[in-house]
Amino acid sequence: MTTGNMIRFICILLLWVGLCWMLLSRAAKIDFMVIFTIVASGIIVFVPLYKKYVRKK
Repeated sequence: MTTGNMIRFICILLLWVGLCWMLLSRAAKIDFMVIFTIVASGIIVFVPLYKKYVRKK
């Protein structure tokens, strides 16, 4: 992974963590749907990035 790709990956990671933090802090209660939303969004965001940059050799 080049330096530019690593910086992009870190920016996307920080944005995702910030959005997850906002979701957790504003939720009335942390239940299955909140956890499912976080896990599903992580899969949607990071699996394509992994396939594109990390697994590519």
